[in-house]
Amino acid sequence: MSFGDPNNPYGQQPQQPQNNPYGQQPPQPGPYPQQAPQGVPPQGYGYPQQQPPGQPYGYPQQQPGQQYGAYPQQGGPGGYFPQSGPGAPASMGRRFGARLIDGVLIGIINAILSFVGVVGSASSISDCDPYASDYQSCVDDASSGVLAASFAILGVVYLIMFLYEWLMIATVGATLGKMAVGIRVVNSETGGKPGFGGALVRILIPIAGVIVCFVGQLLVFLSPFWDKSGRLQGWHDKAAKTAVVTNS
Repeated sequence: MSFGDPNNPYGQQPQQPQNNPYGQQPPQPGPYPQQAPQGVPPQGYGYPQQQPPGQPYGYPQQQPGQQYGAYPQQGGPGGYFPQSGPGAPASMGRRFGARLIDGVLIGIINAILSFVGVVGSASSISDCDPYASDYQSCVDDASSGVLAASFAILGVVYLIMFLYEWLMIATVGATLGKMAVGIRVVNSETGGKPGFGGALVRILIPIAGVIVCFVGQLLVFLSPFWDKSGRLQGWHDKAAKTAVVTNS
């Protein structure tokens, strides 16, 4: 007759856990599901997370707003156009304000150059002697010089406009007018600066519109109204793979 463990007054053998080599107590059943570990999102008891229609299990769920574009809000590939806030498509009102400010700046430069040219040409006309026999031919020659100077000044102004728009968009992403209204031009695929190539294509499309048709440039600038993607991209933006977005 075995009395077992002397410290066991009942004489019963202690039960050994089965199939538990680590000595841990098995979980006790209860009416409520166990709490998920810290950092793991809770799931429905016994059911997998619901997947979007048409996507297999394990496929990452689409975030709201991803259908609005191809560049991220914070920069880098694989993002989207947010509907509001930084990176959202800039409104046509802001774009018009930016064009207006840039137009005023270019207009000031044009006025200064024209004033210098007109004053110089007028002085050449005043040099003609009204009592000389060749006075009329002198005036005609001076007037031709004024006309030539006007065309030269116009060409210089257009060259300044071209270089201003191209270099500012390529290097900074915005002209002074765009900076003033809080918008910028970005690469629609990466969210970064358009670069010299993209900025060049973007400015050449409106110039081609002026050459082909007098109102072609206006149509290019109004083309974001007809963009059905919700990104407000104009024809020049689509050709250059760029987009105009807000800074705030």
